[in-house]
Amino acid sequence: MVKITKEAALHYHAMGKPGKIEIVPTKPYRTQTDLSLAYSPGVAEPCLEIQKDPHDVYRYTNKGNLVAVISNGTAVLGLGDIGAMSGKPVMEGKSLLFKIYAGVDAFDIEVDEKDPEKFIQAVKAIAPTFGGINLEDIKAPECFEIERRLKDELDIPVMHDDQHGTAIISAAGMLNAVDVAGKRMEDVKVVVNGAGAAAISCSRLYCAFGVRKENIVMLDSKGVITADRPNLTEQKREFATTRTDVHSLAEAMVGADVFVGLSKGNIVSQEMVRTMAKNPIIFALANPVPEISYEDAKAARPDVLMSTGRTDYPNQINNVIGFPYIFRGALDVAATAINEEMKMAAARAIAELARRPVPDIVNRAYHVRHFTFGPDYFIPKPVDPRLITEVSMAVAKAAIDSGVARKDISDWRAYRQHLRELMGQETKFTQNLYAAAKLHPKRVVYAEGTHPTMLQAAVQAKEEGFCEPILLGNEIKIKALAAELHLDLTGCQLLNLRDDSQIDRRHRYARLLAEKKQREGYTLQEAMDKMYERNYFGMMMVETGDADAFITGLYTKYSNTIKVAKEVIGIREGYSHFGTMHLISSKKGIFFIADTLINRDPDAETLYDLAKLSASTVRFFNRTPIMAMLSYSNFGSDNEGKPAVVHDVVSRMQQEFPDLAIDGEMQVNFALDRQLRDEKYPFTRLKGQDVNTLVFPTLSAANSAYKMVKAINMADDGEVIGPIQMGLNKPIHFTDFESSVRDIVNVTAVAVLDATVQSKLEEKPEL
Repeated sequence: MVKITKEAALHYHAMGKPGKIEIVPTKPYRTQTDLSLAYSPGVAEPCLEIQKDPHDVYRYTNKGNLVAVISNGTAVLGLGDIGAMSGKPVMEGKSLLFKIYAGVDAFDIEVDEKDPEKFIQAVKAIAPTFGGINLEDIKAPECFEIERRLKDELDIPVMHDDQHGTAIISAAGMLNAVDVAGKRMEDVKVVVNGAGAAAISCSRLYCAFGVRKENIVMLDSKGVITADRPNLTEQKREFATTRTDVHSLAEAMVGADVFVGLSKGNIVSQEMVRTMAKNPIIFALANPVPEISYEDAKAARPDVLMSTGRTDYPNQINNVIGFPYIFRGALDVAATAINEEMKMAAARAIAELARRPVPDIVNRAYHVRHFTFGPDYFIPKPVDPRLITEVSMAVAKAAIDSGVARKDISDWRAYRQHLRELMGQETKFTQNLYAAAKLHPKRVVYAEGTHPTMLQAAVQAKEEGFCEPILLGNEIKIKALAAELHLDLTGCQLLNLRDDSQIDRRHRYARLLAEKKQREGYTLQEAMDKMYERNYFGMMMVETGDADAFITGLYTKYSNTIKVAKEVIGIREGYSHFGTMHLISSKKGIFFIADTLINRDPDAETLYDLAKLSASTVRFFNRTPIMAMLSYSNFGSDNEGKPAVVHDVVSRMQQEFPDLAIDGEMQVNFALDRQLRDEKYPFTRLKGQDVNTLVFPTLSAANSAYKMVKAINMADDGEVIGPIQMGLNKPIHFTDFESSVRDIVNVTAVAVLDATVQSKLEEKPEL
């Protein structure tokens, strides 16, 4: 775990714009017309519509996606009563988490008022602004009454996250931990150390999932809470035990199945842990120092199932796993409350998610091969991208079923896709790509079947329904790796190209290749030797029709792969070169970038081929190419070197393809800014059009451009797909060692579509 210093924390909050959040406009505002629509006089129209129908506020304003994070600063993190203003950095941080994890806009509001009644009235007065209220860091017992009153008196979701967020996540963990331990919720004996807001809410939710109240022993700073103790609050009385044989934490721990700590650090000893039942479950949630350290608990009882609130140990109870998605689901159905049904649905969804195979992006984030459901992984990681879909959908459905939703969701598949697009996990383009590929599944050969990333991608592409994978490699190694990664190889063909069973196929491929290349110095023996290499063998499978497409590149250098592709597959008739393209799907639209991989310093003929291939590839994706040929100069301002070459290629393209929207040479800022380009260069063939295709003058420029865009922007608003091969006779597509599982799945979808087009051309050559 990275140690956070005081200096680093203060610098983080003070650098640049102070604080952690800002307001960003969501509508155009550059022109006078825009401003007249945004404010006076245009703003009067939605005001009048809302006056006629108050529910229209969700249609014309941001209320439906706006949450207030409200606190009075009386119980801030581990800092206690530090005051409303001092707690503001925490509330800003909570607002940031709402946005980055669930796309929910949140304002932090610090109310300098400790009197519960006055605090309630202040919140009620500002409630019309918001679609939901997240109460934060308000001390017990006042927080119970504040939340109850606001829930009763407001018609929007209200949740005190310190109570219910911890309860929901820990309940999800409890469901799974109890299962892993081979026990039942109805039978477990639970010790809860702490009797504050979180402890009470956790205990209530555990009971809702089956824990018997008589099996809970709760302690506060004075010891065991017993029914005969005087001056108990209503909440503590709810969990007061009738047992008379326990007076201390040590006595309560004897024979206990579960310990839940919501108190302070280092109060549980190893000896206490040793007295617990078989396969004990310990949730030591005090932060930053837990009630007992992970190391001490494991040393005392190796069979312990351990959870903490820390990021550096397994099974972290982290509220960010819940609250953003709970509010997301509640907002999306305009719920009037967050009720028990919604909280239980969230807990079940989180628990179920931990039982499913973990996405590659999660494994990569934590630098592990894979997480597997069990003692060290029974709670999902906060970075799991599936949380927004699984938890939000479960909450929204529970809201509808329990009658607190004002909006219905009829198409749950579309809602799931909306959530993915909201967080940039998927775009409509990607979904359309997958849907088109599913129409005609193809046999796709994967060169590196023993590479974990390629193996996972092949299985995922199969599960998406657009691919019949053929995995090249040693069958024993592939099966062992699949077992380790918990992958189902059903429907996958495993093919060891070096096995004796493939000798006839190797001979056949070698003869065909030798005949094809006999005038280029190839001998049969050389061709035979080549058939022991995965790229030659795999490409020959596609060349001969034994497969439809080929994916390679995780192990192989591009220069070698390019050489093999030219030898085995060959370049499409009418061209002398081939190239690659990357596709950028962003909020501003789809952009095609060429050539990102193959041609280092293309001459005029190469650029000419790349321009034609780019236009063809853009049409392949059902787009009309609007092309800019790029350089560091504009329209002949430099008439030497590469700008002159690009200038000449543009002239040739315009002469031969008069209907094609192509122009240049031009700088990239002019290409992407239509207004700037049209004002400065009104003669351009691109006038009035938005460029979607960029042909760069060198490989270095194109490769750097797409990687820069990917590094800077893709986490926020889109994704990069590619490389997409342009110009080979058959669907041969490339990856690289940096490719993720998702990257390879996307390239597979493109390869399947490529193969589909190839097959149609073979059926009807006139097309």
